[in-house]
Amino acid sequence: MAATQRRGRRIMMTAEELDAFLATERTCRVATVSPEGAPHVSALWFVWDGSSLWLYSLTRSRRWADLRKDPRIAVVVDSGEEYGELRGAELSGTAEFVGEVPRVGEPVPELEGVESLFARKYFGLEALPHDHRHAWVRLTPEAVASWDFRKLPRG
Repeated sequence: MAATQRRGRRIMMTAEELDAFLATERTCRVATVSPEGAPHVSALWFVWDGSSLWLYSLTRSRRWADLRKDPRIAVVVDSGEEYGELRGAELSGTAEFVGEVPRVGEPVPELEGVESLFARKYFGLEALPHDHRHAWVRLTPEAVASWDFRKLPRG
């Protein structure tokens, strides 16, 4: 996978823990930067295939426009309410666009498994209904930092 985490090793997730966490969480926050340098963060649904994070983004969004001009991206997935239960991961790298824009359902072998995962996770369906407004962005992380505060000693 990506660069190893230097700080917080005591609370970082193992590869197995990270896979399980990313497979079950539902919402992430996506950070992009505009051509003028303004940061933008937005919430989005995603799926994790074990090596890449797949984002199904509106093609008429600021996020999409930002990534078209500058494909650098950072994504945070986190959960927990109380301090001792906080968990999360930050994944960063370069966005890749996969499939047609917008997605209308043309056969794309690379998207078959991803779209099945997404359809089951969010809609309880076997096939993803295409609305002609979204398209796929893949983030294969170059760097990952994770944390699981449940690993901290109590007291």
